[in-house]
Amino acid sequence: MTDISRDEDQRVSVQPVAIGNGAGVFDLHHPPSDELISDCVHCGFCLPTCPTYALWGEEMDSPRGRIYLMKLGKEGKVPLDDTYTQHFDMCLGCMACVTACPSGVQYDKLIEAVRPQLERNRRRSLTDRLFRGMIFALFPYPSRLRVAAVLGELYRRLGLRSLLHRTGLVSLLPRRLQAVEALMPPAKLRHLATRTPAVTLAVGTTRRRVGFLTGCVQRVFFADVNQATVRVLTAEGCEVVAPPTQRCCGALSEHAGREPEALDRARGLIDAFAEVEVDTIVANVAGCGSTLKEYGRLLRDDPDYADRAAAFSAKVQDVSELLAELGPVAERHPIEARLAYHDACHLGHAQGVRSQPRDVLRTIPGLQVTDIPEAEICCGSAGIYNLVHPEPAEELGRRKVDNVLSVKPDALATANPGCLLQIRRYWPGELPMFHPVELLDASIRGVDPIAAATARSGRPRLDARTAEPGSF
Repeated sequence: MTDISRDEDQRVSVQPVAIGNGAGVFDLHHPPSDELISDCVHCGFCLPTCPTYALWGEEMDSPRGRIYLMKLGKEGKVPLDDTYTQHFDMCLGCMACVTACPSGVQYDKLIEAVRPQLERNRRRSLTDRLFRGMIFALFPYPSRLRVAAVLGELYRRLGLRSLLHRTGLVSLLPRRLQAVEALMPPAKLRHLATRTPAVTLAVGTTRRRVGFLTGCVQRVFFADVNQATVRVLTAEGCEVVAPPTQRCCGALSEHAGREPEALDRARGLIDAFAEVEVDTIVANVAGCGSTLKEYGRLLRDDPDYADRAAAFSAKVQDVSELLAELGPVAERHPIEARLAYHDACHLGHAQGVRSQPRDVLRTIPGLQVTDIPEAEICCGSAGIYNLVHPEPAEELGRRKVDNVLSVKPDALATANPGCLLQIRRYWPGELPMFHPVELLDASIRGVDPIAAATARSGRPRLDARTAEPGSF
């Protein structure tokens, strides 16, 4: 067990103490709140929206079941063993239950309190520690990701990937490594050296000066999305500032319960943006934006950063929020297509941003934006979830694709790179997939990326309409 003290820099550190401290299996550093736990009246409205309950129908793998486990843990009535830990590990952290709950239960704050507790107080197996260590030694570092991207492209272009799949040797890999191999995004080598300019001036009258978070995976594998974001913002009258010193925002670490790592990265990003004066800080990745908006809570114990973090979070907006608030000034050109919109969980549930992406997409003439069934159910990406828990992630990914297929779209849009990769993995044919800002950028520039993607694929328009749900 652990207790809290402060080091010479007055930052929170965790020190071991004896069991019996009044927090049960948890230590005293922000255990799940009794008040928040008691808010749950176990009504069950959360059950239909919970991905793991939808898969297994197990009470302890539902939000209200996990809240009950938190209560038992605080009372010291259960051991902090592998079974207890697994029920929380299997939670995707999608926050669909927060949206569904009529009692306003703040499950997001509860699960975010539990996960660091588990990381501090329960030692994982060696293989689990090594695998998670590999993930966090790679993904938060764009320079390392670029090296991995080059190696991945060589793996493809030299035919090694095709050979492994053709011979079935890939199936001999552990499931987690199979997931890494399958989710590895195709790298556009011409984009690997791309850097977002430190300052990009607005087109016409400057309406807003914004700071832009370039991300980690986003800037390496989705550099074209960042470029489109800057073009759209400047076309809509924003001066865009992208501090070159910015590093990982800590979102993956925070969602995985790696609290010290997440806090250090939060401090670093706050420092990077302190160098520039901006009205708004813009994110185009749902998971990152969600964490940026939580910096005030994450750093509430740090006397040097608490106020700065709260001020930082107050400035954060998703790009769709800002564009909806400003309203369009740049001319849109038609894109005649039927577009399925998938709500990324950390945008729709965690941030409550649902209408704005649809509203800005509907400013494009000719674009028909349609929702998909079971929109509240996560696709299975969930940060690193589809890497550490590949089996349930696959079930959820295939379920999501079935639902997308059912609306017979010409293309899919979603505001999170993990969702794009997850859905692409299980899609049975060719379907153009975009970040919403890419479609706005194309419309402003007068091009039709959906028609172009369909032409490149060599398939008839609306090919997805010939596929039946469950046929892959």
